[in-house]
Amino acid sequence: MPTPRPSALSVASRRPMSAPRGVAALRIAGRALLAALVLGACGDGQADAGPRDAAAAGASPGAGGPDTADLPADVEAISVLGDTLRATPIPPERGAQLEADLAEARAAYEADASADAIIWLGRRTAYLGRYREAIDIYSAGIERYPDDARLYRHRGHRYLSTRRFERAIDDFEQAASLVRGHPDEVEPDGQPNARNVPTSTLQSNIWYHLGLARYVTGDLEGALDAYRECMAVSNNPDMLVATSHWLYMTLRRLGRDEEAAAVLAPITADLDVIENGSYHRLLLMYRGELEPQALWGGEGDALGNATVGYGIGNWQLYNGREDEARSTFERVLDTGQWASFGYLAAESELARLR
Repeated sequence: MPTPRPSALSVASRRPMSAPRGVAALRIAGRALLAALVLGACGDGQADAGPRDAAAAGASPGAGGPDTADLPADVEAISVLGDTLRATPIPPERGAQLEADLAEARAAYEADASADAIIWLGRRTAYLGRYREAIDIYSAGIERYPDDARLYRHRGHRYLSTRRFERAIDDFEQAASLVRGHPDEVEPDGQPNARNVPTSTLQSNIWYHLGLARYVTGDLEGALDAYRECMAVSNNPDMLVATSHWLYMTLRRLGRDEEAAAVLAPITADLDVIENGSYHRLLLMYRGELEPQALWGGEGDALGNATVGYGIGNWQLYNGREDEARSTFERVLDTGQWASFGYLAAESELARLR
């Protein structure tokens, strides 16, 4: 989704720490099913290294640190800045619900290993912060269903989460090629919003995430192309503000200020935005209708602060206020929301500034 929803798992560990209690048990519980999925995908009973498509099998790691295969089992990724990123324990009530959802997805897969079942197994696994395991699930699914764009879209998202940017780009580009010329479809929410109304589609998610992957690697022209495509399938206020935000920032970074100003024209304060309020407020700030300090939330809104913080820092950067931007990006990292797109972008900016 354009704005990742709050999760107690989306917390950065900016220094090595011991593995969270229960993580090892969670991983062990999923291994038997994952092995069965892999064996089924390979068909020959050989699953020593797990399934990989041709690009993933031989490709060297993209930007963002060492290949996750080389990391300890309890580490999900190494940030662009070299920080160790681990999932953290979930509050008991929320954790119990996520585990119940995963068990239901596992049962559905065991009953019928369809592409839908594999996608939901991967999504429910990722919601528990087990991104590397989710990637393996999607990879096994791709072995079985190599022409299903959804599998590449979801695996690409988790390659982004684990800082495998080049692999993410490959997956999103493959997904885009598979859906080209086909009608779009609503993508169901795994963590519904307050109105239980899905706000994005398969194609908008493919282009949106491809734009982000190109953006954080510094390919602004490529990001612009993706966000233009995304805007063509952004058909509700939530997708409008999410796509407009990244499109506007990309144009400003390219020095195309008049085109950027045109992006703001449809943005009004009374848009009926359900879940992407942070992006909406940022756009109103760019229009001069809100002050930057008014966008920051309290300590309990870490995800929102990661999102608005990156937008504010980027605004400071392209307005020539580099020291302020650097400080704002550091503040984003202090939110701990390392799986959020604002954090990911701030991390990438700091790596370039350093």
